[in-house]
Amino acid sequence: MARYIGSVCRLCRRENMNLFLKGDRCFSDKCAIERRPYPPGQHGQGRQKTSEYARQLREKQKVKRIYGVLEKQFRLYFARAERLHGVTGENLLSLLERRLDNVVHRLGFASTRAEARQFVRHGHIRVNGRKTDIPSFQVKPGDEIQIREKTRKLERLADSIAAVERVGVPSWLELEPSDFKGVIQAFPARSDITSAIEEQLIVELYSK
Repeated sequence: MARYIGSVCRLCRRENMNLFLKGDRCFSDKCAIERRPYPPGQHGQGRQKTSEYARQLREKQKVKRIYGVLEKQFRLYFARAERLHGVTGENLLSLLERRLDNVVHRLGFASTRAEARQFVRHGHIRVNGRKTDIPSFQVKPGDEIQIREKTRKLERLADSIAAVERVGVPSWLELEPSDFKGVIQAFPARSDITSAIEEQLIVELYSK
């Protein structure tokens, strides 16, 4: 299965914002976007194009990188969002938020989505009591997400849960840290997604 294996700090610099792709490092003075706040490459410090198309493209690339999906999969999400009732841009973000790897990250079982994806792929996650190793699995209200018993002893897992307990989880999720379990309370609303995303630019890009 295709996935990006390059430097994730390079992605943050290209989008000129912190995408929080490396967990705790993103909050330290080692963060690449703080040390080198300009795009990577030979012409990174030169004048950047600011056309409308460039804004739309960058917004699409940013959302792809935040959620860790590649172009073909992202297009499929957009096509599905168009078929659903409601606002296409909000439908798109809802579908991405409901990915199992994103939910594992939001619940604090992993410090980054990449780590959450690895947890899922390696069979550490149970959905309604059954092993689910598909990162793109779409959760729905009422689903219970739980860490398998053998994995609960990991020190890294305890640290991640402690960190997310301090800042809280989105209102559409409920975390039960003592049971290493989370429950999907509702579909995510647009107000639950706090990342700086202008989804309308993506809709405009794909509508050309």
